[in-house]
Amino acid sequence: MLANPSCHAPLLHTNRWRCPLSCNIHRSLHPKKPSRRSSSLFFSTKSCSFGVRALAESQASELNPSSGEAAPGVAQPYSVKIPVGDRHILVETGHIGRQASGSVMVTDGETIVYTSVCLADVPSEPSDFLPLFVNYQERFSAAGRTSGGFFKREGKTKDHEGCALHKKARASRGMNVKGSMKHSMKEHMCSNKYGYTLSPPTSIFDTITDFCSPDVLICRLIDRPLRPTMPKGFYHETQILSWVLSYDGLHSPDSLAITAAGIAVALSEVPISKAIAGVRVGLVGNKFIINPTTKEMEDSELDLLVAGTDSAILMIEGYCNFLPEEKLLQAVEVGQDAVRAICNEVEALAKKYGKPKMLDAIKLPPPELYRHIEEIAGQRLGKVLQIKNKIPRRKALISLEEEVLTILTEEGYVSKDETLGTADTVQDLFEDEDEDEEVVVDGEVDEGDVHIKPIPRKSSPLLYSEVDVKLVFKEVTSKFLRRRIVEGGKRSDGRTPDGIRLINSQCGLLPRAHGSALFTRGETQSLAVVTVGDRQMAQRIDNLVGVEELKRFYLQYSFPPSCVGEVGRMGAPSRREIGHGMLAERALEPILPSEDDFPYTIRVESTITESNGSSSMASVCGGCLALQDAGVPVKYSIAGIAMGMVLNTEEFGGDGTPLILSDITGSEDASGDMDFKVAGTEDGITAFQMDIKVGGITLLIMKLALLQAKDGRKQILAEMLKCSPPPAKRLSKYAPLIHIMKVKPEKINAIIGSGGKKVKSIIEETGVEAIDTQDDGIVKITAKDLISLEKSKAIISSLTMVPTVGDIYRNCEIKSIATYGVFVEIAPGREGLCHISELSPSWLAKTEDAFKVGDQIDVKLIEINDKGQLRLSRKALLPNTNPEKPSSKQRTTKENAASQKAPDKGTLKQTVNMPKDGLGEVNAEQPNQTSSDPKHVSSDTSNSAADDALPQKIIKRLVSSGRDEPYANKGRPKKSIGKAVTSVSNKDESSLVNGEAKI
Repeated sequence: MLANPSCHAPLLHTNRWRCPLSCNIHRSLHPKKPSRRSSSLFFSTKSCSFGVRALAESQASELNPSSGEAAPGVAQPYSVKIPVGDRHILVETGHIGRQASGSVMVTDGETIVYTSVCLADVPSEPSDFLPLFVNYQERFSAAGRTSGGFFKREGKTKDHEGCALHKKARASRGMNVKGSMKHSMKEHMCSNKYGYTLSPPTSIFDTITDFCSPDVLICRLIDRPLRPTMPKGFYHETQILSWVLSYDGLHSPDSLAITAAGIAVALSEVPISKAIAGVRVGLVGNKFIINPTTKEMEDSELDLLVAGTDSAILMIEGYCNFLPEEKLLQAVEVGQDAVRAICNEVEALAKKYGKPKMLDAIKLPPPELYRHIEEIAGQRLGKVLQIKNKIPRRKALISLEEEVLTILTEEGYVSKDETLGTADTVQDLFEDEDEDEEVVVDGEVDEGDVHIKPIPRKSSPLLYSEVDVKLVFKEVTSKFLRRRIVEGGKRSDGRTPDGIRLINSQCGLLPRAHGSALFTRGETQSLAVVTVGDRQMAQRIDNLVGVEELKRFYLQYSFPPSCVGEVGRMGAPSRREIGHGMLAERALEPILPSEDDFPYTIRVESTITESNGSSSMASVCGGCLALQDAGVPVKYSIAGIAMGMVLNTEEFGGDGTPLILSDITGSEDASGDMDFKVAGTEDGITAFQMDIKVGGITLLIMKLALLQAKDGRKQILAEMLKCSPPPAKRLSKYAPLIHIMKVKPEKINAIIGSGGKKVKSIIEETGVEAIDTQDDGIVKITAKDLISLEKSKAIISSLTMVPTVGDIYRNCEIKSIATYGVFVEIAPGREGLCHISELSPSWLAKTEDAFKVGDQIDVKLIEINDKGQLRLSRKALLPNTNPEKPSSKQRTTKENAASQKAPDKGTLKQTVNMPKDGLGEVNAEQPNQTSSDPKHVSSDTSNSAADDALPQKIIKRLVSSGRDEPYANKGRPKKSIGKAVTSVSNKDESSLVNGEAKI
């Protein structure tokens, strides 16, 4: 194990604390403000430390001259197999990327991840921001394909400029927000936890744009466990680049990338405390699996990523389906055992082939500066931290820090201890005088001798660099906050360690939104808005597998600078925003209904309007309420809570037991040792994420945090039930209507048409928003109103119907005329040919002599050829001119007279049937009586009218009705008031979503 870097502090700063003026360069943290007084004797730190890496390499070559003869500064190829679960991973180094400080290629199956680590030769300006940058990229060539988008190259140029030019970005941002004041922006800052961006961004390089979300999320997974192992005071820019070079579709590269990064850093010159590794844990059939394959994950109830060292857990993140806390702890224990085995192998590999660590590059502030700041501001600092509200406390800290900066960087400070010790220092100056000096006996005074008593010299004031004062002031502030919590048992806002802030929530505050909720917990507030739509609203993801992935549910989290009362740059979402959004999204996903029960695409937007800690968990609570307000039939209500911890309580007079904090604020997050987010119901967990800022925690500490989080979730859920006004729990009247139809799969092409022309014409003609077809015969119609929905439904039903020989169609329009006959539209979009010989019983010379386009005629289907073309006849429906048989007109007159005598029995009864092919059929039943309706549709096998009054089968032209009210189309046909209107519906095959309909 590496020695604690802090033990080198006295050696590194021996000269700094002896000089009245600091011999380090004065580093201004406010470029735009006038710099404080400095001395022209100061020289650049960079000029003093540019040779650190070169000196280390030269010393290493002296210790191992043989390696220098073979290949100076280049590692030798080496490979080793490390057992992971039920298989091995292959680790290779020294073969690729030999000029990097550390490089490794890790193989699992046929999935290969290459990772390199490089350091800047010159250290950056000291700050509280660890200059660690991570980039992960899944190259499509790894799976033998290219991107399906317009840009064929993975990642645009500006994606990588954010990493290559971070130095320029830091020069513009510096520490524009003062060290201690960054607590107020901890919700948007990543200075101590994440090395991606600082907030508010002050340059175009601070905003990471156009990254694919999976890449961004895995970048965070790599960074979060590595950062706690980095020592304070190491300011050399460190860049970790990771690429997926090969992907077999079975072995996931994300957990492999964490382990590869840990191995590469262990082999490099970066002075980490311990090696790290990461594994995925799945749960299939009540059995935990280490690094399960993608096929095994399809049946897994748990998706857990664990990273840590051989002795502690550093990071966990996972999603599950309402697992209890006990099961989750078992999974973490299994993952920790696997991580420990990998780390032991990595430590052995690093001792044999790793490069010397750059321990001499660690530069810490002068140790006496901590004491000086406590002497100057300690008493007032304790009072300031008792201010409950965030903004007044922040302003008071800013004022106090300005006073400390003025004293230590401009006026100078003389410690009382140093003043008392000056007399001894001056006395030492006279010890070198002549040893033969005459000794004067008491009472005897030689008048010729002059005795001079040494007078204590006044100490010169000490001046320190501004950056050192800011860094130390921030650490002292954190120390006082932790001490107050441990000693007094009260937090800054007066709560006990397990207390929950005041909660208030309301729904329906945005009238035109489909669903909205405002969730407020203390000084953290989330405005959640839900929008529902069709398949076209789904988010498309281009992945390595090559299969188009559509997300029907996604949550987008945004954190504007105004939520912390600050000014900042607005732009593309940062990596932190993407990560927090994904955590909230995965927390809410298990409570959503299936697509069969609720065929909508769901989008949730969470805008943080106020922030003082735990904004991602506020997004979970607000998102759950907004989903209910939008009418989404969620399975359960869930809530989220963030837990914190003070690990070393003995330092402040405690008994050594870690102190767990519930519902932490921003300052407690920044000053604490843990950030553990847990979301779920009262009895089960759906999502969790833990980051550790110290050397790691044990399973016992994690168990305490989980049990305390469970009690906190129960309190929050009880408060959410008090929401006023409560969620509407029904679809908004502004939400689109979605009608689902089932047709024969072979009829889908008839709906789409050549090049999509038919479906486009239906959309334009009816005014619906979209028509989505699937290969299995499912057709989804999305419309804003019922009128357009009915029109498109009628057209699609007509296109997909299966006509039967003998069917009769009334009032059909002639669409076109040819020399050999006319084309008649028997249904919207469906035409048949009525030959000239079938138009009239008498001979016609020309079709145009008797008919024109637009005329309406009655026809009968007499033939369907092999190509599916329809042959119609008008002549078959005309009265028979044979005098031996009664004419149809005479028989109709008799029937009308009979029907007038018994009007009750002659009532026409219509029933609507929906066969599997999607055809709407209307059956007219006339028991014991013939209908008197002149538009009666009949079907017979002769050329004359119907000879009997048996029940008739009818297919009517489907048109829309503008008076239909919204309804749930679950087998209850809606009668239309328009002419000859039928509603195509069936309980098993067709449904309409609207209003309070149950899907």
